[in-house]
Amino acid sequence: MRNIGIYAAAFAALGLGSCAREQKNETELPGNAIAVATTTVENREADREISISGNIEGETTVRLGFMVAGKINYIAAGEGQKINKGQLLASLEPTNYAIGKEIADVQVGQVRDEYDRLKIMHERKSISESDFSKISHGLDQAVAQQKLQAKNLSDTKLYAPISGVLLKKNAEVGEITGVGTPLFVVSDISTVKANAYIPESELQNIKIGQEASVLVSSLDETVKGKIIEVGSAADPASRAFTVKIKISNPKLLIRPGMIAEVKINSGRKGTFLAVPTEAVLRNLNNQNIVYVVDKGKNKAFERKVSLGRLTDNYIEILAGLSAGESIVTAGQNKLTDGADITENK
Repeated sequence: MRNIGIYAAAFAALGLGSCAREQKNETELPGNAIAVATTTVENREADREISISGNIEGETTVRLGFMVAGKINYIAAGEGQKINKGQLLASLEPTNYAIGKEIADVQVGQVRDEYDRLKIMHERKSISESDFSKISHGLDQAVAQQKLQAKNLSDTKLYAPISGVLLKKNAEVGEITGVGTPLFVVSDISTVKANAYIPESELQNIKIGQEASVLVSSLDETVKGKIIEVGSAADPASRAFTVKIKISNPKLLIRPGMIAEVKINSGRKGTFLAVPTEAVLRNLNNQNIVYVVDKGKNKAFERKVSLGRLTDNYIEILAGLSAGESIVTAGQNKLTDGADITENK
C-alpha cells in the first residue's frame, strides 16, 4: 500500500508538471497568434523643410472700367472664360457720344470755313492780326473739341489689355455705369504666383531662385516653383516677410485665390521620429493609429499617434510614440487591440 501511494504521488507530480509546461507554451505562443513583422521606432535624418501657407495670385491682374459713363449694351464673356489681348470685352450705348461727335464735326467745318475766308483777307492785309488770331484760336478749340468727342465715342468700347481669364464680372447688360467704376477683373494665369509669409527666423535660409514645392489643396496637386521675390521689410504685426513663388500653369487649373501650402528646403539637416508609412492605420473613429508590440506578453496594442510630414516613405510622428519602441509593420490589418502575435523570423 505504501508503494502504491508513492507511485500515485509521482504520477500526480508528473501530471502537474506537464500541465504547467503546456500552460507556459500556450502563454508564449497561443494557437490563434497572428504572425506579424515589426520594426523599432527610430529618429531619422533628413533635409529640414520650411512649411508656410499662402494664396495663389495671377502673374498680371488688371481691373477694368469705362472712361465714360453710360448704359452697358454688350459683355463678351462670363467669369472663368478665356480672354485674348485686344478682344472687345464690353461696350456702352454709343448714341449720345456719336451725336456729340457729329456736332463737333459740324463746328469744325463752320470755323474752318470762316478761318479760310479770313486767312485770305489777312494775307491782303484787310483784317488786323488780333482778329485773325481770334479765328485761329477758335479753330484750334473746335478741333480739340472734335478730338475729345471722338475719344469719348471710342471709349464706349472696352478692350482687354492682356490675355488671361475673366475672374470677375461686376456688371450686366442694361446697367448704368459711371466713369472709372471697376467692372471686370482679368488675370493672366498662364503663370501664377504663390504669395506667402515666412517667419523672420527663417529668412536667412531663403534665396531668390531657390526651388519650392507648392501643394494646391483644392486640386490635390503638388507643383514645382521658384522663389522670385523676397520682401525687404517685415509686416509690422506678424514680423513676417513676403515670399513669392512663380509657378507654371499651362492647363490654367490653378486659379487666383486658391490656398497653397509651400515647402522650401532650408539646406540644413534635421532629425525627426518616424515610422514606415505602412505601419499607420485608421481606426473606426478615423484616428491615426499604430500597433505597439509588448514583447513580454507577445501582444500588440493600439496606440493613437499624431502625424507630421512625409519623407521617403517614412512619416513623422509628432506624438504618441518614443524612440526604441517596437511597432507592427506587416500583418497589422488583421490585428485588434491586445491581439496575440508571433513575430516572423
